[in-house]
Amino acid sequence: MGLGRHPFGAILVAPDGETVLAEQGNVDTVNHAEAVLARSAAQNFAPDYLWDCTLVTTAEPCAMCAGTQYWAHIGHLVYGLSERRLLELTGKHSENPTMDLPCREVFARGQKAVQVTGPVAAVEAEIAQLHSGFWS
Repeated sequence: MGLGRHPFGAILVAPDGETVLAEQGNVDTVNHAEAVLARSAAQNFAPDYLWDCTLVTTAEPCAMCAGTQYWAHIGHLVYGLSERRLLELTGKHSENPTMDLPCREVFARGQKAVQVTGPVAAVEAEIAQLHSGFWS
C-alpha cells in the first residue's frame, strides 16, 4: 500500500449538477481527497459560487475533511459509504484509523447549513467491496 493509493476519491460538481470542476484522489493519510479538493476549490472559486456546488465523495468525510469543506464554503455533500461502515471494514488499520464521527455532527456545530446526502444505497455495496478487499 503506497501513498496516494488508498481507495478514496472526490469530485466537485458545479451548480448545474453536471459539470465536474475538479477531481481528487487521496494523497496520503493526512491529505485526504476531500480536504485537498476543498482547499483547491477555495483558492480557485468564489465562496458564493462554491456554496451552490456539490462535493461528491466515495466515503463520508472525516472530521478534518468535513471541517475543510465547511471552511471552503461548499454547500452540498453527497457520499457513498458511511464512515461507520468504513470503520467496520478497516478496523484499526494503521494507514486508516477511521473515526466514528458522522460529518452531519461536524456540520451541525457550524453556523452554515451544509446539505448532506448519504450514504447512497445504489453505490454503497460496490464501495464497501472495494474497501474490504483493500484493507485486509
